Amino acid sequence: MAYRICFVCTGNICRSPMAESVFRARVEAAGLADLVEIDSAGTGGWHEGDAADPRTVSVLDEHGYGTEHVARQFQPSWFARLDLVIALDTGHLKALRRLAPTEEDARKVRLLRAFDSVADDDLDVPDPYYGGRDGFEECLEMMEAASTGLLATVREHLEGRAA
Repeated sequence: MAYRICFVCTGNICRSPMAESVFRARVEAAGLADLVEIDSAGTGGWHEGDAADPRTVSVLDEHGYGTEHVARQFQPSWFARLDLVIALDTGHLKALRRLAPTEEDARKVRLLRAFDSVADDDLDVPDPYYGGRDGFEECLEMMEAASTGLLATVREHLEGRAA
């Protein structure tokens, strides 16, 4: 059975598709693509059906990541099939935990930057939507830094399943 992860931000056009693309590349490079399923969603449905923000796509492309993305809204019923739900900021964390049908489901929700061993106390990935391109670059750096710790956690969970 695949290990399933969903990255969640507000509208699912900037941060969460970026995190999904970065982590998918890390999983593929680690040879775990057959064992891990990765997707993303938004806490709201404002952009459902839209592609990722062009600035997200541009930054990802320039750094060697691809993305084929269609925005969608996170549904509480998804908790049953997911192993981890990765929130991009504390607002998403709180919203997702409120949506969780059970306490066990609520424990599946984690902040992305909590996986970055050198992150400061502010674990939010800032929303770049209303800013310039620099904000998208900053988000990518944060996601790349957190992906190392997240990949280690996923490996541990996969090894735990095999035992």
